[in-house]
Amino acid sequence: MKTYIRMWTTNQIWTMALLGAALSTATLTAQQVVAPSMAQVGSPRGENTGNYNYTNSFEAGYRWSLVGGDLGEYRSDVNYRNGLRLLSSSFSIDSKDGHGHYFDQILLNTQGLGNDPYQFASLRIQKNRLYRYDLNWRSNDYFNPGLTVAGGLHRMDTVRRVQDHELTLFPQAAFRVRAGYSHNSQDGPALTTTQQFDSNSAGLPVFEDLQRRWNEFRLGADAEILGFKLTLQRRWDFYKEDTPYSSNGLVSAVGIGLANDLTVLQQFRKGAPVHGRNPGWMGNLLANHKRWAVNARMNYSRGHNDFAVNESAAGLNRFGSATSQQVLVAGNADRPVLVGDFNLSVFPTSRLTVVNNTSVSNVRIDGPSTFTDIYNGFNGGETVYFRYLGIRTVTNSTDANYRVKKWFAVYGGYRYTDRLVRSIEGFALPAFADSATSSAYETTNHLHAATVGLRFKPVKGLTASLEAEIGRADNPLTPISDKDYHTLNGRIEYRTRRLQLSSSYKQFYNINGLASYSVYASHTRNYTANASYSLKDWFSLDANYIKLHQDSVSGIAYFSGTGRSQLQNASSLFVSNVHAANLGARFAFGKRADLYVGYSITEDTGDGRATAANGVTDLSGAILAGVQTFPLTYQSPLGRLSVRISPKLRWNAGYQFYNYHEQFGLLGQYQNFHAHTGYSSVTWAF
Repeated sequence: MKTYIRMWTTNQIWTMALLGAALSTATLTAQQVVAPSMAQVGSPRGENTGNYNYTNSFEAGYRWSLVGGDLGEYRSDVNYRNGLRLLSSSFSIDSKDGHGHYFDQILLNTQGLGNDPYQFASLRIQKNRLYRYDLNWRSNDYFNPGLTVAGGLHRMDTVRRVQDHELTLFPQAAFRVRAGYSHNSQDGPALTTTQQFDSNSAGLPVFEDLQRRWNEFRLGADAEILGFKLTLQRRWDFYKEDTPYSSNGLVSAVGIGLANDLTVLQQFRKGAPVHGRNPGWMGNLLANHKRWAVNARMNYSRGHNDFAVNESAAGLNRFGSATSQQVLVAGNADRPVLVGDFNLSVFPTSRLTVVNNTSVSNVRIDGPSTFTDIYNGFNGGETVYFRYLGIRTVTNSTDANYRVKKWFAVYGGYRYTDRLVRSIEGFALPAFADSATSSAYETTNHLHAATVGLRFKPVKGLTASLEAEIGRADNPLTPISDKDYHTLNGRIEYRTRRLQLSSSYKQFYNINGLASYSVYASHTRNYTANASYSLKDWFSLDANYIKLHQDSVSGIAYFSGTGRSQLQNASSLFVSNVHAANLGARFAFGKRADLYVGYSITEDTGDGRATAANGVTDLSGAILAGVQTFPLTYQSPLGRLSVRISPKLRWNAGYQFYNYHEQFGLLGQYQNFHAHTGYSSVTWAF
C-alpha cells in the first residue's frame, strides 16, 4: 500500500522561496565577502600624463575550496571553486581641464573575471557635452540540484549572461538623445519531468537543453523646457525560447523508486518554441516649483506571443500495456499593458506638504489558445480554448505631512483601490457537432486603507518615527491577497561623527477568512538592530541583528489514499523564526597592513519541534507536517589580511568557512554541507 501526495499548497511554496530570499539578504548584505580585498594601492590622486590623470590597479590570485557534504547544495548557495582569477580591477582616465581631444573620462571596473561563478564588468566613456557611453556586463553560473520534493528530478546547471549598452548624445545639454541595447541569455543542461501516460502516473525525468534569448532595443530623448523635464522612449523587445526535450534511453517509474508502477517511457520528444515581441512607449514628465511639483509617468506596451507544443511519447502505461500519446498545443495572443500614474505635490506653507497620486493599470491577454490530447490514436478528451483575461486597477491616494515644530512632525494618508478582473474561456468536444460553449467571469475588489504616523527629533542626532496602517478589502482575488489587515512600523536612529545606532520594528497582520473555497491568515514581525563605530583611522566595527517571524495558516487540497487517490482537505500551518546576526571589525596597522575579521550566522528555529513529523503517525499527515517548518543553521566566519609591500604593491590572503545544517531534512533528505574556502592574491597599481 502506498500513499501519494499530489498537490502542495501554493502558499507554502512561495513562502519557502521568500524565506530563502530573506535568508540570503540577511546573510549576504551585511557581511563582506572574503574576496576581492578592496585594498588601496598607488596614490588616490593618480598620476598625470599630458592632459590626463589616470589610476590603474588589478587584483589577481588563486581561489581554493574544500567541500564536504552535499555538493549540490554548496553549488546552489556558494559555488566558488578552485582556479586562477582576476578578482578585481579598476582603471580610470580623466582629462584635467575637462576638454580632452576624443574623450574626457574612461572608467573600467571588473570583478571575478576568469573562473568565478559571478562575473561583472562596467565601462564608461564620455566626452563632455558631446557623448556618454555606458556598458554593463554580468555572467552568473546558476546551479539547482533539484528541489528535495522533486527527488532531484528537476536539476539545472545553466549560465545566465546579461549585457546592457546605453549611448547618450549631448549629455549635459537641455536636449539629449539616447539609444540603448540589452541582451539576456540563459543556456545549459537541465532536467524536467513529464507525466505519462495518465493523470495517476508518475512524473518521469526527461532532458532539456535550455535555450532562452531576450533582446531589447531602445531609442529616446530628454528635454528641459520652461522648468519641465520631459522624457520619451520607444523600445522593442524580442523573446524566444527554443528548448528541445528528449528522453535519454529507457526511463521507468521503478527506476525512480515506485516499485508498483509499471510505467516505462521508451521514446519521448517534445518541441515547445515560444517567440514573442513586446514593442512599447515610455514617457515621464517632471516639474519642481516653490509651491508645487508634478511627476507624471506612462508606460504602454503591446506584447504578442506565438507558441506551439508538439509532444509525442511511447512506452508502457502503469498497468504494463503498450501505449502512446500525442499532445498538441498552439496559440497566439496579444498582451496590451497600460500603466500610468500622476503625482501632484503642493506646499501651501513651509510646514505643510500634501501629495495626491492617481495610478492606473490595465493588463489584457487577448487571443486564442488550444489544447488537444490524442491518446492511442483516438481523441480521448476535450479541446480547451482560452480567449481573454483582463485586469484593470485604479488607485488614488492622498498623503499629508505637517511639521508642527522643528523637531516634531505628523503625517497621514488614505488610499482607495478599485480592481476589476474579467476572463472568457471556452471548450469544445470535437466528436460532437455544435458542442462549443464559452463562459465569462467577472469579479471586483475594493480596498480602503488609511495611514497615520509621526516623526520627531528630541535631541541632536536622534530621530524616531512611528507609523500604523489599516486596510479593508471587500472581495480579495485570492486567499492570500490582502483583506482585513493592519501594520505597525517603528524606527529609531542615533548618529554622531563616529557612532551610528539604529533599530526598527515592523508588524503585519492579514486575515482573509471569507473566501468560499479556502481561508488564509498570516502574521509577520521583523526586528532589526544595527551599530557602527569608528575609532580614528585604525579601528572600525559594524554589527547588526535581524529577526524575521512568520506564521500562516491556510486551507489545502491534495490527493491521497491507498489505491486510487482521493481528494482530501486539511489546514496547513507554516511557522518560521529566522535570527540573523553579523559582526565585522577592521584593524589598520599603520600603513603596513589591514586586517578584517567577520562572523555571520543565520538560524531558523522553526516552531520548536524536535522531529519533522511532530508525532503524527498517519503517512500523508506526517508528510504535510514535515513541510510546515524548516529549522536550520547557516554560519560563515571569515578573515582577510592585506600587507603593503610597496606603494604600488600589496599581498592579500583570506579564509572563509561555510557551514549549512538542517535540523531535519525535507522528506528525510538532508542537504547539509561545510566548505573551507580561501584565496591568495596580489594587488598591483601601475
